[in-house]
Amino acid sequence: MKGSRRLTATAARLAGATALGLLAGLALIPASPLLAQDLSKLSSKSNPNAQMLLEADTLVYDNDNQVVRALGSVQIDYDGNKLVAREVIYNQKTRRVRAVGNVELVEKDGNRIYADEMDVTDDFGNGFVNALRVETTDNTRFAAESADRSDGNVTTFNNGVYTACEPCEENPDKAPIWRVKAKRIIWNGQEKTVRFKDASFELFGMPIAYMPSFSIADPTVKRKTGFLFPSFSMRSELGFGTRLPFYIALADTYDLLLSPTYYTKQGFLGEAEFRQRFDNGRYMLKMAGIQQQERSAFDANSVDRSVKTRYMVGTTGKFDINPRWAFGWDILAQSDKNFSRTYAIGNFSSMVHRSEIWLKGLNDRNYFDLRFMKFQVQEATLDKFAAARNDRQAWVLPNFDYTRVEDDVAGGQLTLRANSQVINRQITQTSRALLEKQILTGVGVTGIQRIPGLAGTNGRASAEVEWKRNTITDGGFVITSMLSARGDGIFANLNTPSQRAVGYLATNEGWRVSKDDAWFRYMATAGLEVRYPILFTTGSASHVLEPIGQLFIRPDAPHQGALGIPNEDAQSLVFDATNLFERDKFSGWDRIEGGTRANLGIRYSGTFANGWTAQGIFGQSFHIAGKNPYAQPDFLYVGAGSGLETRRSDYVGMMAVTTPWGLTTSLGARLDEKDFRLRRLQADLGYTSKFGDATLRYTDIQAQPKYGFTRDRKEVAGSLKINVTEDWSVFGGAAYDLVSGTLVRDSIGFAYDDECFTFQFSYGHKRQTTGKKKVSEQFGLYLSFRTIGDFGKKDGLSLTSINGDGN
Repeated sequence: MKGSRRLTATAARLAGATALGLLAGLALIPASPLLAQDLSKLSSKSNPNAQMLLEADTLVYDNDNQVVRALGSVQIDYDGNKLVAREVIYNQKTRRVRAVGNVELVEKDGNRIYADEMDVTDDFGNGFVNALRVETTDNTRFAAESADRSDGNVTTFNNGVYTACEPCEENPDKAPIWRVKAKRIIWNGQEKTVRFKDASFELFGMPIAYMPSFSIADPTVKRKTGFLFPSFSMRSELGFGTRLPFYIALADTYDLLLSPTYYTKQGFLGEAEFRQRFDNGRYMLKMAGIQQQERSAFDANSVDRSVKTRYMVGTTGKFDINPRWAFGWDILAQSDKNFSRTYAIGNFSSMVHRSEIWLKGLNDRNYFDLRFMKFQVQEATLDKFAAARNDRQAWVLPNFDYTRVEDDVAGGQLTLRANSQVINRQITQTSRALLEKQILTGVGVTGIQRIPGLAGTNGRASAEVEWKRNTITDGGFVITSMLSARGDGIFANLNTPSQRAVGYLATNEGWRVSKDDAWFRYMATAGLEVRYPILFTTGSASHVLEPIGQLFIRPDAPHQGALGIPNEDAQSLVFDATNLFERDKFSGWDRIEGGTRANLGIRYSGTFANGWTAQGIFGQSFHIAGKNPYAQPDFLYVGAGSGLETRRSDYVGMMAVTTPWGLTTSLGARLDEKDFRLRRLQADLGYTSKFGDATLRYTDIQAQPKYGFTRDRKEVAGSLKINVTEDWSVFGGAAYDLVSGTLVRDSIGFAYDDECFTFQFSYGHKRQTTGKKKVSEQFGLYLSFRTIGDFGKKDGLSLTSINGDGN
């Protein structure tokens, strides 16, 4: 061949500008408009010193026409990129590169690009790709009949299709679950936008939405001004809601989100969120407001109905001072106590919101936490009604926690704990439906049983040091010796209504009232725990039986014989197998356990060769000497009916069994110490397999009138999910109150979930067990298209909510 040279080889190395230009043009083709990237930026990331390997059946050099041609099984490797084609041609005169026949380009980041033909300039400023198909590393797919590139930064894809769904293995030509089709998709690398022209959205192969034109941000730009996907909602008091967010990228480190929502009953809700990020933290400021148009849609005598102009301001933040210290805040201020919950304002819609400013420190085994808090109950009940709770919530100014652990101290472990708090409350919280006027005047106030919150200011500072040492004897006994010392300083400055309430409670129960307003409290404890684990093994199982005995010797807790010391953080007490061996079974610092007490029990664990496991605990606690702290006066009767108020406690036990085929069961119970009558029971049964999930729970709790529960509580609750296919499932749940004979909760729904699409619909009811037994309906709808967006609220009716413990 005149003016040409032919080289036939299994492999040949090419070096120089020609070969480098060839691969540079091919390796940098954009994967899709959803993967498109700035080419000049990519070129700068290529390694100029990288070696290129070209492998082909035949290489032809046409010197006269300045054409280099690679023929037959062409494979080019360069800087982690790989190109495979039947033929590759580079024309030095026109500076164009052409790859023909089953072209496949695998980029170094894993994206795969397929085409019948590629024809581009060697600087990739202009070009054409025929029959393009792209598979990205995040499992998205794009295809187009052809693609043109012009002006060095504008790529037009003709008759393009995009989806994040995998093709059907049995029928690859079958339409995916969803896809976006457009006659033209224009990617502008300079403006960082992707525009769809004459686009349609298809679901299960059927077009469900048509959009003449819309654009999205180039995914290489994480933040770009524009509209976000709308969302929809429905609530009887608000009507049908449509939310259309608009995002404004103000700068690289801060942005603004405007989220107007129109409700068919209440009108326009304006919502704005400003965020800013720093090297050491971030903060957010949110504002929202509405002029309600149809207040009569809300219940009478509710906060929602009584206010026309409603608004809120909320902010959160977190900043790192250094690797060990951080501070932050979460603050909500609003026109009324239920606005953010009624209109589901993001980050501020919980039933109980805790506004706080905090400082944290964590280093090795030391922990520091300081925070100022205000508890805000978002409720519809007006403050004038006794059932209202928000105005009775406390300010915590502040709360402080500190823990330090040191090992190898006198052969054991030394732990230092400290806690302090100052509480301020404006209105006394009692257990009875008392009008505020009755508390203030003292007229008609009778039968006060519990005072969860004292109005005025009270505070406490506590410090405790504990030393423990474990010893294993030659005989196999595990002995833990323990010493601890604690001191508390407490004050209470109660207002007049609280003093009256305390007096009424003391009179009703025949208790003394402390005349002091400041107290010092101490406690010293010497303890000993002995365990003797016994291992039994058989050919198919191993068992560990472990008798446990504990003895704690200490004086009586000071000042526990009269009402006086406030109880803010130790108001909950459930005696069961989980705290049988706790040194102090109170849940907080405000109450302290005194007197000499012994805890005795036995623990079992078993492992079987067939995959079964079993665990169990059974035991009892004994108050040996001194005054029983669980039988002493308390503003909330903490300890009354707990099973600990007698010298011999109730028996407590727990058992759990797991099987290798998905069945689990657990049983926790408290039995009367005299006749083994059932005091408390919770039984759970669960099953999990590829066919679905099921749970069943039975709860039986005896009445504790002094503690605020005047009747027995018995409930059975369950949930069921059946996997109809690999993707489709149906689910439901219910809870039945056996005492009132009421189906308190029920729900049913179905769902579809695969690698690219999730759909869930649920419908249910909630019913009150007392009074008028009002029934409320709920439904949930959720759609999620991977890489595109979510619509609705996932788990609008959560199955976990069905499995309440009955408390």
